[in-house]
Amino acid sequence: MAAASHTAEKDDASLEKPALKNSPSIPSLDRNADREAAKPGLLDFEPKWYHSVFFNMTILGLCNFSAPGLWGAMNSLGAGGAASPHLINAANALTFCLMVLSCWLGSAFVNLFGVKFTLMFGTAGYCIYAAGLYTNNVFGTTWLVLFGAAACGICAGLFWMIEGAIALSYPSPAGRGKALGYWLCYRVSGQVLGGAINLGINARRSQAGSVSSKVYIVFIALQACGPFIGSLLSPPHKVQRKDRTPVELYIGTNFLEEWRATWHMFFSRKFLLLVPLIWQTVFSESFTGTYFVDYFSVRARALGSFCSAILCMIVGLFEGYLLDRTSWSKKSRARWSFVIILSLQGGWWIYSQIIQQIYVRDHPTLDWTSPGFWRGFVLYLLITVGFQMNYLYMFWVVGSLVEHPRDIIRIAALLRGTESAAQAVSYGINSTALALNAASAINFGLWGLALVPGWLVVRTIGIGKPSSDDLTAEGARSGESVSKDSREESVAEKGQ
Repeated sequence: MAAASHTAEKDDASLEKPALKNSPSIPSLDRNADREAAKPGLLDFEPKWYHSVFFNMTILGLCNFSAPGLWGAMNSLGAGGAASPHLINAANALTFCLMVLSCWLGSAFVNLFGVKFTLMFGTAGYCIYAAGLYTNNVFGTTWLVLFGAAACGICAGLFWMIEGAIALSYPSPAGRGKALGYWLCYRVSGQVLGGAINLGINARRSQAGSVSSKVYIVFIALQACGPFIGSLLSPPHKVQRKDRTPVELYIGTNFLEEWRATWHMFFSRKFLLLVPLIWQTVFSESFTGTYFVDYFSVRARALGSFCSAILCMIVGLFEGYLLDRTSWSKKSRARWSFVIILSLQGGWWIYSQIIQQIYVRDHPTLDWTSPGFWRGFVLYLLITVGFQMNYLYMFWVVGSLVEHPRDIIRIAALLRGTESAAQAVSYGINSTALALNAASAINFGLWGLALVPGWLVVRTIGIGKPSSDDLTAEGARSGESVSKDSREESVAEKGQ
């Protein structure tokens, strides 16, 4: 019995070596830690539903819904539903500045507390910010808005970092596009719910102004559920994929080593070339909120929040399906998606410049009964859908560049930190009196700057050295072949 136990331990140890073979800076991992990866090699049991990728992506999606999803729902009402966008844009700029810092320190936090606790803690700050919006709406209080923005920034940076790492690592490479589309549906489902609630409460308000205070109470209650939902997530070593390959999501280094490795990755050629693409993807979020609150009535903003979310869900699921189409080569999927998505985005910014010139001159307040309402309303829908398309594609591109499982948390931290820096600048710009035609021009300029460096990275996907995704997919195919051979041998033995 002891000999058998010794043999099993030896086999387990031998399974651990391949993942760390080329990682001299990573010491041996504590296999009992919540944050460790599953051991390399194929799983030899049937997946349980509560440890499945679908279940865990659902939990991740519900966390997204209860935290940034409802935060986005408030933003989609125009500057957090406020009557004036300037305080809210300043608060959001503070949030994203703090998110840059907490994103970059996120890998060290995960190393100390594990994946699940990081996710739970990351959802905790959003309801404080919603409470600040409520008190500002009812009592005119400003300090709680800023305090809530700071609390949200500290928590949200950790949430965005670990959420991105989970979204990239839990699904198998062959199903990542669909999994990302499914996950991002929950982000915009917050807008569906928020828009529906707000539309029902404010349907008779055809003038500009802040949304009803009752909306914030619903948001606060839902956002407070985030940590409890996060507690249902399976740690990486317990996740069971359908292709039976393990999830590899771990750190294993001390703080200084991790900090140096993260900086080294940031200054790598490919990531630096991706920075303009990341900026142009997320920079538009504050512009759309300010545009909506400046030119549209309360009920029109509620309608826009609802309709744009429905469109984003449909487009995201379809885009994820196309990105996973194995009948097209990975190189073709990467290149054609880049050309189509970025071409559409450029067209929408040209249309935006035309609309902004008219609105800056006339400064209308548009309701759905107003003449010319739809030309401005459609612009909001197009830019919002473009944000979803760019965002999903950006995650797919970043996931395709990961060459080793240990890089997932680092690149997720860098991606989310870079996003946060872009949005901090964006919200800072829109907290000023800058005309919206100038803000639209800045977004258009960022789109142009992102084209060449983005293409230099995208054109390398699917060629040359295999990525971590390619190796995992190959392992899955080999494992399926081995499993099939084993079953055939078992049947033959029984027949004898």
